[in-house]
Parts: sequence; C-alpha cells; structure tokens
Amino acid sequence: MEHVKIKSQQAIRTIYISIFSNTFLALVKGIAGVLGNSYALIADAIESTTDIFSSFLVLFGLKYSTKPADENHPYGHGKAEPLITFAVVGFLLISATIIFIESIHNIQKPHSTPHPFTLYVLGAIILFKEISYRYVLKKSKETNSSSLKADAWHHRSDAVTSLMAFIGISIALYFGKGFETADDWAALLASLFIVYNAFLIFRPALGEIMDEHLHDDLIADIRKSAASVKGVIDTEKCFVRKMGMVYIVDLHVIVNGKLSVVEGHEIAHSVKSQLLRDLPDLSDILVHIEPDFV
Repeated sequence: MEHVKIKSQQAIRTIYISIFSNTFLALVKGIAGVLGNSYALIADAIESTTDIFSSFLVLFGLKYSTKPADENHPYGHGKAEPLITFAVVGFLLISATIIFIESIHNIQKPHSTPHPFTLYVLGAIILFKEISYRYVLKKSKETNSSSLKADAWHHRSDAVTSLMAFIGISIALYFGKGFETADDWAALLASLFIVYNAFLIFRPALGEIMDEHLHDDLIADIRKSAASVKGVIDTEKCFVRKMGMVYIVDLHVIVNGKLSVVEGHEIAHSVKSQLLRDLPDLSDILVHIEPDFV
C-alpha cells in the first residue's frame, strides 16, 4: 500500500496549495472589487472564499478516506471522498445563489462604472486560475482522486467567473453611460456557469457512490493480467468498485475442473498476487474459481 500512501501525500500537498492560493486571491479580489467599484469582482471574491472552505473539506476527506480498514469498515474509508465531493458541490451552489441574488439586486439600482485598473487584476487572476486548474486536474488524474478533481473544477469555474467579470467591465468601460450594470450581468452569467460546473462535479461522484460501471479499461487490464497466470484458462465475471483512490475487485477465473481444491486455491492466490503487482491502484481482489470440464 506504499503506492497509495504516496498518492495520498501528493493529493494533500496539492490541496494545501489550493488553500493558500484561494485565500490570497479572495483578499485581492475583495479589495480590488471594493476599491474598483466592481460587483463582478466582489462576486468573484465570494466564490474564492467558498473555495477556501471547500478545499478544507477536500483536505479532511482525503485524510479520512486513506485511513486503513478496520473492524467497522472492512473495505476501508474511501467512500468518504465522493461524500466530501457532494459537500463541495453544496458550497458551489451556495456561492452561485449568493452571486445570483446580489447580481439581480445590483442590476436594479444605479451605480458608477468600474475602474479600469480592475481589468489588470482580473487578467492576472484568469491566467493564474487557469494554470491552477490544469495543475490540480493533472494531480487528480495521477492520484485518482475525485475530490481533487472537484477542486480542480473550482479553479476552472473561478477562471471563467473572472473572465465574465473582465468582459462585463470591458463593456461598461467601452460603452460608458448606460452600461454601468454590464459587470453585474457578467456576475449573473457566472453564477449560472457555476451551477453547471457543480453538476459536472456531482455526476461522477454519484456514480462512484452507487458503484456505477465506469471502469472498462481497468477491467480489460485485469483480465489480461489474470490470464497470464499459469493454470488460468479464462476469466468470467469481473466487478470493480472505486474506493477513494483505489479499487476493489471481484473476479471469477476459469480453471481445469479436475484440479483439487488446494490447486484451485493456489491459482487464486497467484492471480491476486499478479494483479497487485501489475496494477498498483488495486487495493484488494476477491478471486472466485470456476471449473471447466471441457
């Protein structure tokens, strides 16, 4: 399980980076939004603030999900990770609701045009957030972490809301009087995009909780590895469930029906050992022996 431990540590380091970057950006956006008279930028700060809390949730989920199996949790604690992802989605929806309501409120009242310097702030934020998205998404694939993937999409949604704000403020500055609310409309559109992102994050996490069949490539690798073991004629059923960053497998292998129970038992152990060597993301494998009398 050393492989799993390394992946867990890598994921946790990535989340700490997200927490520090989101805290810094929330402060920058909030200050720039107030001084620059831009609600779109303030809305962006609100989202970054919720990102801080959701990142702490992801951190907790990663640490808890990698706890070893115990008497009450014989399959481990990996299901905590998609559960935490649901909480992250909740934070996204809360931030989207706040931004939506405040945008409607601000559109209905007159206010001044945002200051031009806010565009420079937003330009830097968009670039930084897109880089952060790509970095965290890469780490989520390397560690096989669904909650880390959710955190990556937080960065992408932040980049898009900042882009919306940039467009809105640009319109307000370029067209002048009568277009002061353009950045509020931008914030409104950004809130809808956040809701869409929340769905994209929620759907795979729900599949993970429900043990949905999503692992065709992994199953093909499992069958190939098992078939290479001496004494295995073929494989039959193969069920895979994701448990945090690892997978648990139920596999039926076909052997000569004339073999003794002891011989079949030894083949089952050989298959399990082979799979754990070839596929380090597997946590445990239950091998069932099927007899072939042909």
